[in-house]
Amino acid sequence: MATHRIARGDVEAVLSPERGGSVLSLRVGGVDLLRPTPAHVAEDPRGPLETACFPLVPYTNRIAAGRFDFGGRRCQLPLNFGDHPHSLHGFGWTSPWQVEDTGEDHVVLSHERRGDGAWPWAYRAQQRARVTDNGIVLSLSVENTSDEGMPAGLGLHPYFPSPPGTHLRFQSQGVWLSTPDLLPERLAPAETLGDWSAGRPVAGEALIDHCYGEWDGRATVALASGQELRMTARGAPFLHVYRPPDQAFFCLEPVTHMPDAINRPKGMDVLRPGCTLELEMTLALA
Repeated sequence: MATHRIARGDVEAVLSPERGGSVLSLRVGGVDLLRPTPAHVAEDPRGPLETACFPLVPYTNRIAAGRFDFGGRRCQLPLNFGDHPHSLHGFGWTSPWQVEDTGEDHVVLSHERRGDGAWPWAYRAQQRARVTDNGIVLSLSVENTSDEGMPAGLGLHPYFPSPPGTHLRFQSQGVWLSTPDLLPERLAPAETLGDWSAGRPVAGEALIDHCYGEWDGRATVALASGQELRMTARGAPFLHVYRPPDQAFFCLEPVTHMPDAINRPKGMDVLRPGCTLELEMTLALA
C-alpha cells in the first residue's frame, strides 16, 4: 500500500491514497493526535474504519435502506457495510484516490466517479492535506460534473484516542436521537446525552452514535497530558459524535448534513452543474 508522508517541524502525517484517501497517522512530537492505523489494515477490506481519518463524499453517514428519490428518479445505493441495513458514508472512503500534487508539507488527492444507476451523477472530489506548526488542515470538496443538479454532502471522519482522563467540550443547539438502527428520529435538547458544553469525560458505558445540529464549528479535546487538541471546521453545521462503549477511541465528524437527510424535508445541498461544495477541518494542538 503506497503512502505519502508530509511533515513540518515535529508534525508528521501519513496518508494512503489507495485506502480511500485516508490519513493513517498524525503525530506531533512523536505523540499520536489521531488513533494510528494498525499495520494489518493494508489487507483488510474494511480498512478505512481502522484508519486515523477518512473523507465522506458525496454523502455522509446513513441513507435509509440505500433508497431515495431525486429529480424524478428512484435510486438504490449499494448496502456497503456488511449486514447493516443502510448505505454508509458515500463512495470515496472505499475508492482509490489519485495523487495530484505533493510537497514536503502537503498533498492533494482526487477521486472521480461517473454516474450510474446507483448514483446517476458524475462528480469530482478533491482532498487537500497540509500540516502546520501544531497540527493539520484537511480541505474536502466535491464538484458536480454532470449536466443536471446533484444532491451532495461532505464530511470527515477522524478517530481520536481516548485514554483515561480525556475530556470533550463543544456547543450545539440540539441532538438527533436515533432509532435502534441508528436513523434520526427526533430532535432533543443538546444536553440530553450529557452536557458537552461544560466539558465532560469521553469515557462511558453507553453507545453514542448521534448527530448534533447547529454546531458552532468548534470542539476541544482536553488530553490527559493537560494539553488541548482543538478542532475548528468551516462549512459543517452538524457534528456527528461516535463514542462506542468501553473503547479506547471516539469520533467527531464535521459534516454538511444529518444522517438520511436526502429523505428528510430539509434535504441535502443541491449542486448545479459545475458548482462545488466545500468543507474544511483544522486540528491543532494548543
